Amino acid sequence: MNRRLLVVALLIGLHVSVGVTLIPDLSLGLFGSVLAWGYLMLSAVLMRFGVLVRGAGSALLAWSGLLAMGIFSSMAIFALLRAFVLVLASLLGWESAAIGRDSALAVIVAVAAVTLFGVLNARRTARVVERTIALRDLPPGLEGFSIVQLSDIHVGPTIKQGYIDAIVRRVNGLSPDLIVITGDLVDGSVADLADDIAPLAQLSARHGTYVVTGNHEYYSGADSWIAEFERLGMAVLLNSHVQLEHRDARMVLAGIADYSAELFRPSHRSDPVAAFAGAPDDVPRILLAHQPRSAKAALEVGCDLQLSGHTHGGQFWPWMHFVRWQQPWVAGLQRVGEMQIYISRGTGYWGPPLRFGAPSEITHIRLISAA
Repeated sequence: MNRRLLVVALLIGLHVSVGVTLIPDLSLGLFGSVLAWGYLMLSAVLMRFGVLVRGAGSALLAWSGLLAMGIFSSMAIFALLRAFVLVLASLLGWESAAIGRDSALAVIVAVAAVTLFGVLNARRTARVVERTIALRDLPPGLEGFSIVQLSDIHVGPTIKQGYIDAIVRRVNGLSPDLIVITGDLVDGSVADLADDIAPLAQLSARHGTYVVTGNHEYYSGADSWIAEFERLGMAVLLNSHVQLEHRDARMVLAGIADYSAELFRPSHRSDPVAAFAGAPDDVPRILLAHQPRSAKAALEVGCDLQLSGHTHGGQFWPWMHFVRWQQPWVAGLQRVGEMQIYISRGTGYWGPPLRFGAPSEITHIRLISAA
């Protein structure tokens, strides 16, 4: 069986499993049961196409498929929790038709509530999250230096120009000293998304806007996107650094290619050593790295602060509990040795247009002296 058929078979199997455990207990009658089974089969088909569609005219299919993915994810999780409850009830001698019916209805209500709240939370403009980060030996001239971090916007099938316009207006209203974007800006080709991402050219900060690649740039044609980011006035740090002078002080801002970049472009191997090569070590050293798991290598080259994304904070329950299988942290300010790392929950979302328990953010960082 080839991979595509295996994926389709798996999706259908999961949908049938959920249907078998839920639909009989909902007491929908023949017509209602047929509609419920029809929805589940349509969901299985839409989920397959939701992550594949690209280009003009595909918006409706993308929205339908990605929303179906989110709905079914919640439905499968709640159905599994219900199964545990029913087993426990049976062991305790509480088994009854009423418990089966009421628990099935509770699953549907919970899925509807999570979906409604999740869509509203995902589609609103990300709120500003204020963070103060204390660095050792911060020069007085950098006291209060402000950085706006954007991450994981995922311009693509459901995130379009209007969404980006709103982010740009909110960021510019903060009048930051520096803007950084820690990867996964796009999900699609330059040809399909150039107009949607164009408002980022209006980002305004005293020291400019800097970008590093995330894994999704490599899925979407990294070389083309790097050229497009530069054309829009956003400097790409590809295993390189710049020195910024602010008032009478200096800092080093470095950036590395995504942790997995080597799998797609061997010449883009993520390399913190190369990123800081030739940089002074007596000034604050900040690294932009899409994935938090770059932190160990960043610590070894004397980095003071790493800014990352990638995790989305889990995006919606319960997936935040599984992020630690791949990354050392899920979100927020963390410490490894003498280095600090801040992980953004992301400014957009990927896949299902849902956020539940992990709201998006525009991170406004102010540097202060640890002393």
